[in-house]
Amino acid sequence: MADTVLYELTDGLATVTINRPEAMNALDTATKVALRDAMLTAKEDTAVRAVLLTGAGDRAFCVGQDLKEHLGTLAAARESGENSLSTVREHYNPLTTAIATMRKPVVAAVNGVAAGAGAGLAWACDFRILADHSGFNTSFAGVALTADSGASWTLPRLVGQAKATELLMFPQTVPAAEALALGLAHRVVPAAELAATALAFARTLAAGPTVAYGAIKESLAFGASHSLVETLEKEDELQTLAGASADHWIAVQAFIAKEKPKYLGE
Repeated sequence: MADTVLYELTDGLATVTINRPEAMNALDTATKVALRDAMLTAKEDTAVRAVLLTGAGDRAFCVGQDLKEHLGTLAAARESGENSLSTVREHYNPLTTAIATMRKPVVAAVNGVAAGAGAGLAWACDFRILADHSGFNTSFAGVALTADSGASWTLPRLVGQAKATELLMFPQTVPAAEALALGLAHRVVPAAELAATALAFARTLAAGPTVAYGAIKESLAFGASHSLVETLEKEDELQTLAGASADHWIAVQAFIAKEKPKYLGE
């Protein structure tokens, strides 16, 4: 894995850090490959029970596509007639899918500006904890592009169709306080407290009932695009899965004994 993405697994929590602070954690090709592979690793590793995604430094979570690198790619593509944005299919789509569909919770610790694909990746996470100086900016239309990294799916579900249209067609920075009011953030904390707050939050999830969390993610995603009757059938399927888990047995016993359950994540 490239050193532009750091990966650490401790006590069931995988911490993934985009590590290009000098470039505001912009995504060049090497970083996109490493980030995609890190998330796929976290998704498939049964030892991982939660993921914390953040950026290095205090200026940016991730400002999306590295436009300096992209300019060279675009110029070459115009010469050859090839597709200059195959990166969406090769990198952003599998990366976003891994975050949104892994059967474990993903927390974004947004330590600065999150723009373009950086914003999209944060919105694909289950939770977003923001430093008070941070903010979101779609930025796509600002360089004559449409949304990627799932933003056209996640953003309307977070803020509604009308506001999503406005934010995508008129890119503007949404400060942390406004992001909280709009539903783009779950918590906003002083910048000095972000790392500790996000880590404690993610560790709590890593110690939780992983099977149930995965079922909740799947149920919510299914219900967003299916009828009530179909969703009730999915709930039955997933409740059967969760009910057969070791953690459900542990939780019920602990409840009867008035003790705090110690989950195994299985």
